Amino acid sequence: MNRREFNLLMAATLGSTASGGLAFAQENGGTLTSVVYPEPPILNLGLNQQTPTGVVAGKLYEGLLSYARDLSPQPLLADSWEVSPDGLTYTFHLVKNARWHDGQPFTAADVVFSCKTFLPEVHPRARDVFSRCESIEAPDDYTVVFTLKQPFPAFLMAFETASAPMLPRHLLEGADYQKVGAEQPPIGTGPFRFSEWVRGSHIHLTANEDYYREGQPKLREIYYRVIPDAASRSVSLEQGDAQLTQWQDIEPFDVARLAALPHLEMTTEGYEYFSPMLWIELNCRRPPMSDKRFRQALMHLIDRNFVRDRILFGLAKAATGPIASSMRFYTSDVRTYEQSVEKAVALLDEMGLKPDAGGVRATLKFSMVPAGDTWTRIAEYVRQALAAAGINVELQSNDLAGWVESVSNGDFDISGNQLYQNGDPALGVARTYISSNIRKGVMFSNTSGYSNPKVDELFEAAAGEIDVEKRQALYTEVQQLLVEEVPVLWLAEQQYPTIHDNRLKEITTSATGVNSNFGTVHFA
Repeated sequence: MNRREFNLLMAATLGSTASGGLAFAQENGGTLTSVVYPEPPILNLGLNQQTPTGVVAGKLYEGLLSYARDLSPQPLLADSWEVSPDGLTYTFHLVKNARWHDGQPFTAADVVFSCKTFLPEVHPRARDVFSRCESIEAPDDYTVVFTLKQPFPAFLMAFETASAPMLPRHLLEGADYQKVGAEQPPIGTGPFRFSEWVRGSHIHLTANEDYYREGQPKLREIYYRVIPDAASRSVSLEQGDAQLTQWQDIEPFDVARLAALPHLEMTTEGYEYFSPMLWIELNCRRPPMSDKRFRQALMHLIDRNFVRDRILFGLAKAATGPIASSMRFYTSDVRTYEQSVEKAVALLDEMGLKPDAGGVRATLKFSMVPAGDTWTRIAEYVRQALAAAGINVELQSNDLAGWVESVSNGDFDISGNQLYQNGDPALGVARTYISSNIRKGVMFSNTSGYSNPKVDELFEAAAGEIDVEKRQALYTEVQQLLVEEVPVLWLAEQQYPTIHDNRLKEITTSATGVNSNFGTVHFA
């Protein structure tokens, strides 16, 4: 069977089974069919912020602000806002014609409830942000005033939909949030309403005819098809059964082939707010990882260009440190670690870490990330690269629960990880390195156990500094210090491919791209 015959067979199979008998074809230019994988666990974005939840629920829920691709704040549920000169008071003026999907008006009371009560209880990122507030008050139905305890200039970047989704007070106040929020159909203010969810098959959203922005949405409906098999996802896009894939829907090795098809386009734009950074996690509590010379030696053994070109197939930039180059306050003025076995061996010798009779200096257990072939290839490459200096790496397979348990509890030597930077170093970068965020059992905190009082001091000072130039100086210094100390092995700034039908327009116009509300997305 040749490739064309295989693709036709897969397309026929998808049409008869994966869609559950529904016709997913585009009707009158108003129906979008997109892939989503893995399937979201729930659609309440306040309770779950995993990537597939954000993709789908970002059409249902909204935050106060959106962000342009240069990360400048844009209106969403807030039409305008002011920040006091001392950086302590943020006043938001809300749109006056927004309604929840059940017809109830959206008001300042919903914002106060979301930011003061709901999100601090269930949303880890929002809890940290809104704990900085002295008060959250609504002087009238369409004004909300946040008064901070201390200046925190990143505050204005914290109102993206997944970071601070607005929730309906009239449905959730006084309820068991986890239970009711997971069981209720998602009720938001977004341009699309929840219609149907057939588990394992599809999620169906329909246009919100009462949406508060005139002329939106331009699509009539969206189907999100759940397709677990990677080859089938590619075939669905290739054959036109789906018009959109995003994030990691398509394996990196297949991106260039699909992007070259005449009916498809590919872009890596629209992920600027997230700016995902991929690295090798090191347990800095354990020797020899506790010695920075060992960590520096590992950096010299890793060829980040190889990772970029041969594992991520060019869908990345080689990382230079803790802040992505797409972020504000990035600096390239840091120490560099060229790939050099000779320099790595010199550092290991300086430590007194001599090879044994078998040539082995140390043995590390690599807790493998159970997230597809790319992470498997990374683990295998790390094993090969470290062996060049006599460091033996044993690969340990895990399921997702086992990996989370071992890494979050510090029960590992080395592993892999990837975090979003969320528009500002105070929101998405500092959490990985500050001592106060070493939290046993909490994933995506400072799981490496790295601790340096000077790093803590610099991040704290930068978080509260209003002057942009002074903030830059502080973040430059902390980047230089961290790259010297190497608490993790930074590999790549990932650039995810969004592949879509070339008739589909205005998909990645914001810094949250495919996670935005799709109010203006349309077929040409």
